[in-house]
Amino acid sequence: MPLGPSWERYRKGCCLTWPILMPINAAGGGTATEFEKIGIGNIDQIRFFYAHAVLACVFFGFVLFTIARERLWLVGLRQAWFLAKPNVERLSSRTVLFLSAPTEALDEGNMKTYFGDGAVRIWPVTKAEALEALVSDRNEKVEKLEEAEMSLIRRANRRARRYLRRSSQEHGGEPSRDGVPDAAIKSSRPKHSLKILGMGKKVDAIEWLREQVKSKQDEIEDMRKSYDPGDPRGAAAVFVEFKTLAEAQRACQQVASADVLALTPRYVGVSPSEVFWGNLTIPHARRISQDGIASAIIIATIVFWSIPTGFVGLISNIGRLAETVEWLSFLKGLPKPVIGLLSGLLPPLALNVFRTFGSPTTTANELRVQKWYYVFQVVQVFLVTTVFSSGAAVASELLERARDPTSIPELLAKQLPSASNFYLTYFIIQGTTSAADNLLNYSDLFEYLLLERYADKTPREKFNRYTSMKSIAWGKVFPKFANFAIIAIAYSCISPLVLGFAAAGLALYYFSYRYNLLFVIQPKIDTKGQAYILALQHLLTGVYIGELALVGIFALRKATGPLVIVAALFIITVIFNTLMDKYLAPLEDFLPTELASGAEGSQESTPLLSSVGDVESQTESQIQRLGQRARVPPTIARHVFNPLARFFEPHIFASYQAMRSWIEKGDYDAMLDDTPEYKEEDLKKAYLNPALTSPTPPIWLAKDEFDISSVEVRENEEDGLKSSDRGAWLLRNGNIRWKGEDFTDVPIWKEKINY
Repeated sequence: MPLGPSWERYRKGCCLTWPILMPINAAGGGTATEFEKIGIGNIDQIRFFYAHAVLACVFFGFVLFTIARERLWLVGLRQAWFLAKPNVERLSSRTVLFLSAPTEALDEGNMKTYFGDGAVRIWPVTKAEALEALVSDRNEKVEKLEEAEMSLIRRANRRARRYLRRSSQEHGGEPSRDGVPDAAIKSSRPKHSLKILGMGKKVDAIEWLREQVKSKQDEIEDMRKSYDPGDPRGAAAVFVEFKTLAEAQRACQQVASADVLALTPRYVGVSPSEVFWGNLTIPHARRISQDGIASAIIIATIVFWSIPTGFVGLISNIGRLAETVEWLSFLKGLPKPVIGLLSGLLPPLALNVFRTFGSPTTTANELRVQKWYYVFQVVQVFLVTTVFSSGAAVASELLERARDPTSIPELLAKQLPSASNFYLTYFIIQGTTSAADNLLNYSDLFEYLLLERYADKTPREKFNRYTSMKSIAWGKVFPKFANFAIIAIAYSCISPLVLGFAAAGLALYYFSYRYNLLFVIQPKIDTKGQAYILALQHLLTGVYIGELALVGIFALRKATGPLVIVAALFIITVIFNTLMDKYLAPLEDFLPTELASGAEGSQESTPLLSSVGDVESQTESQIQRLGQRARVPPTIARHVFNPLARFFEPHIFASYQAMRSWIEKGDYDAMLDDTPEYKEEDLKKAYLNPALTSPTPPIWLAKDEFDISSVEVRENEEDGLKSSDRGAWLLRNGNIRWKGEDFTDVPIWKEKINY
């Protein structure tokens, strides 16, 4: 069903632009050399620009249609996926989160009044910062207690073995381990310093930590008893469960309160694991002001980052820069390989260094990160670098023609395309280095070789590192890919060679990420397709920039005919984009009530479509019917007409019914096996703040040959702390091993509830 990897589409774009534009540019009559000879800057005859204008209409039209086709495909896929039985049965699919909830909405007696007859359960969320801090401190103390007890076990085992070796040498034979004196054990107990400003004493760390954990337990229980979920204390939110998915979709789209900003914004399909509980109870006025401050900080970051990025652009034309500025004339004396290194490798590498000084945003909202990081990428990596790179290229002639300002527009039209040279190396450098980095995963390799062996001192740390796969930040990944595509699209009709280098770079990216997503990375943030939709929308920036660049070049060169063609294309693009967002945005944000209403009852009785042929029987393909009328051979129909129909008729082959059929071809039986079943206790605490429900973590120690762990477990249990040394053991060299083949035998293992 999908079109395939994105790099293949740019390769196809090369097949369209290269055979036409490269020969025309090369024969354009200009004086450009090297790669610039096959760019638009080498055109000296205005009539040649008609080829660029017409091809821009074809290529940019193809891009617009492809983006619309992909969005339609994703709409059908989202509908089929989220209306499949396992997903319909999930609690999160019929639960809506309302922020800025008024006090009355927190009362279960008012549930029907605010949320309608479809509401069946509510989970109020109010401020609990003090309780959250206590729970966090308790969990931290438990981990420190584990570290202290494992330190005792290691030290005591080493001293016991030394004592046994000395005893064996003195008396002969194998001595009894029961003969190890208690002093060897007691002297191994770690100490904790209570000193403040040099005053205080040292106490037994294990005993002190046990008292701390018990004290935190008592404080948490007292605070939980006094917690009132109906008291918003300034701000509140509420999770509402509805009878059906359709009811939840309706509630998310309707206005629930007449108060301004009350019960808004609203989110449907939120899993409890995705929630940042501290952010739910922010008052709406403070939320708006924080949003404005965060946006201002990000904008300031983008603006001030222009300085180092512009410097990179200047260096990319180091030869012309040396001829322009006298004090940089020494650059001309550098060997050609060094100049090539500076001009080709240094700018992309330096740009990476500048960008790694800090992330553009630290917000946990991946979609917001994606939006702002996309702006950062386009402005810094593309626009600023292009302007400064071109500025260095034209600086010398600008000084020479300062007395004749009328010649400057012609000069700019001739030299602006030369900025594309920077991106030829940028794409290859990014593709090769990033792909190699993705495959090597040196940080994970470092963790495996060093941290897992030397830094992890408790069974819990070993278990967490082994079971926690590397995640992926969609908000940082998608903008990088989108910026690649934006640059390639913008330069497609100006410097077609960029399109080919972009395809090569994206191909390397694709294969490295494909490997990681299949075998290494575990996506932990589910944007439900919104990140991909946003990336598709961002691609239109490349179309706009490419069209405006052509308009500027044609205007400066006074090519009236091509100018009118591209200007009309720009207007059509704006209209197309507006209409596409108007009609597709609601389908991308919500599920149709008609389909959602039928999903609850039809999953059992109505079988999924068994083949694409069933889809075709409902809505006939016009392209396939054309092939049938022409009586083309079956081979041609299968390899020509069918692919064309799938591409140009997404309303048929990317519809909800077609996507249901496509999903069925996968491992749908395994999906049905994952249909969740909830206990009433799980439902009651599903959307409660974990600070209200989380028990004290069990203390997990590693069993040792001298059975010291059993003593510690018994003492912990006597103090009311759940402990175990099951499933982990201490080796003679001090390393820890745990029962990795059976997670259910691990004391801290929790079976995940798929909400």
